[in-house]
Amino acid sequence: MKIDGPFYAQLGGAAAEAARLAAIGYDGVYTLEGSWDPFLPLALASEHAPQLDIATGIAVAFPRNPMHLAYQAWDLQTFSKGRFLLGIGSQVKAHIENRFGVEFSHPAARMREYIQALKAIFACWQDGSRLDFSGEYYRHTLMTPMFNPGPNPFGPPPVLLGALGPLMTEVAGEVADGLIVHPFSNLPFLTGAALPAVTRGLARAGRQREDFTLQINAIVITGDSDEARAAATESVRGLLGFYASTPAYRPPMDAVGYGELQPELNRLSKEGRWQELGAYIDEPFLDAFTTRGRPGEIAGKLRDKYGDHADRLAIYAPYAAPDAMWQGIIAQLKR
Repeated sequence: MKIDGPFYAQLGGAAAEAARLAAIGYDGVYTLEGSWDPFLPLALASEHAPQLDIATGIAVAFPRNPMHLAYQAWDLQTFSKGRFLLGIGSQVKAHIENRFGVEFSHPAARMREYIQALKAIFACWQDGSRLDFSGEYYRHTLMTPMFNPGPNPFGPPPVLLGALGPLMTEVAGEVADGLIVHPFSNLPFLTGAALPAVTRGLARAGRQREDFTLQINAIVITGDSDEARAAATESVRGLLGFYASTPAYRPPMDAVGYGELQPELNRLSKEGRWQELGAYIDEPFLDAFTTRGRPGEIAGKLRDKYGDHADRLAIYAPYAAPDAMWQGIIAQLKR
């Protein structure tokens, strides 16, 4: 099991941040599509910490054409010497239509085609096969020598799909090289919904679990003191309240008996009352959606919870904590 850390750096601090995360002991870093571009900082990470795997976790697919994304992925795969993982996701309808200003329809079917198109482009470049992909949503039938980068010495990058709903998760098992499990998750949802959907997708494609990478994002609450753990808890309460206000994220709440809370949090979010969301996240909710405890307990708890499932474990801890603490946790996980 490889351990990945969040890479939130902007371009100006990307080099130093990558070196810091490598020194802590992470095997890889992943960016989010948040307030800045998820691709550009990874080039600096690869240059200044070349031992790290680098990944987008995730980049929003639908506003980008598959051809655009293919070129970006090919460049990062080459530059990192085969250490790049292309993580993509659909985002929710409101953001696709109102923030990015593009069409949102039939997301699972569209994503299946999107990944198939990416792989057709990769095959054209890597193997010299004729580019001839025509689907309902995407069409790529022209690749002249001037625009063909040629074979990648490290092979095409793997495509991992971030998914939560059953149809999208099945798509991951069917056509992607891996699944990125959303951090807003819990063990009953993982074992009762997500993994069975992956299995159905793999079976449809005639593939085995060994052909597939499962990256689990784990929200961790810890700290070197009672005060630090309390501050981390409050930070995570707000994060969980934000996630829980999104209708598309109700299924993990249903899995642990909190589904009826979702409409109320959604109402508060529509009224702009974001600061109130965290107050609805009680102790059982925290226990279901996070791994929490003293630093010396975290590695064991993560292994007990996810060790039988995760090929890559991505730590998600949206609060300040000393590097030495994380260094100890990562070392224990690797032992």
